[in-house]
Amino acid sequence: MISKAELDDVLSRYNPEDISICTICSHTALQIFHGARQEGFKTIGISVKDRIQLYNSFPLAKPDKIITVDRYREILEPRLQDILRDNNAILIPHGSFIEYIGPDKISDELAVPMFGNRQSLAWESDRDRQRRWIESAGLTMPRKYKDPSEIDGKVFVKFPGAKGGKGFFTVNSEKDFYNEMKQRVKRGVIQKEDVPRIGIQEFLLGVRYYPHYFYTIFEDSGAATSQGRVQILGIDRRIEPIDEAYRGLPDVPPEFFDYTVTGNQPVVLRESLLPEVLGFGVNVVDTSTRLFPPGMIGAFCLETIYHPSRGFVVFEISARIVAGTNVYAEGSQYSQFTYSEPMSMGRRIAREIKLGLAKDQLSKIVY
Repeated sequence: MISKAELDDVLSRYNPEDISICTICSHTALQIFHGARQEGFKTIGISVKDRIQLYNSFPLAKPDKIITVDRYREILEPRLQDILRDNNAILIPHGSFIEYIGPDKISDELAVPMFGNRQSLAWESDRDRQRRWIESAGLTMPRKYKDPSEIDGKVFVKFPGAKGGKGFFTVNSEKDFYNEMKQRVKRGVIQKEDVPRIGIQEFLLGVRYYPHYFYTIFEDSGAATSQGRVQILGIDRRIEPIDEAYRGLPDVPPEFFDYTVTGNQPVVLRESLLPEVLGFGVNVVDTSTRLFPPGMIGAFCLETIYHPSRGFVVFEISARIVAGTNVYAEGSQYSQFTYSEPMSMGRRIAREIKLGLAKDQLSKIVY
């Protein structure tokens, strides 16, 4: 693992007047570049060739400089890392960034300063550690099945990493589990190396809500934690093919039973439920400071299901910006209650970096 001290040494050689915000051209990149530009930063996009036209099509969100690669893992090459360091780049991780590069590679080989705590990405990607984190924070999680032989009702089968629901499925028995697994591997939807790392959870009934949080150590707005403040900047729900299953009634084609996320919708939560949701964010942050100091930094999201009789169940955490924030490029109903200017999550990340530079404390939020 590349140590914090090594990255602090790299950061100490940066020109604070010439910082660039950099990310991979995917996921939330448009929002990240747009927000960075609003805060006065230069931007760098790392893109494969067939994405360049897309990013050049949005003049207010295209990066100032595009580095073309054949595949995103080239960011690990010393040549490319030298270019990023020479440009005083600070990387912003997102779901595609983690999926394409891998949390282990990020920790062990990517010697470019990154916004946030790299340890949180490792805790997000490991389902056992993620469960420990969430349950230690006092939040309720779905029942976990250790082995397919324990399946005694409808379950949800998930895979590690930021896959956006790709390959996930539901079954009702051990036999169905192995049949579905075999078919998905055969079709290439699931890779063989992912099979040993499956997660099996009880299937929950209820309404899905995905609150977007930001943990700041530099601003005074938000709910107090032991060391900073937690803000809610928005809430979304995800659009998956399964949501359209009603269109195939009465005989629903198998193609509808797909949990791959294809889009997002904005959501406003009933106000009486907000104190509990805000408290979840505070508990998750405070717990993270004990489990992997200095803990959570910046953007994160809790994936929840709410049922009137059971309350909230948290089934996952994303320890970085999530794609659901894309619906709020000009801010949300909640960010408007904190900021008098449009505040996307991408801009909020850039604002925290700007505050860190102004206070000469950038190393506290970059690793």
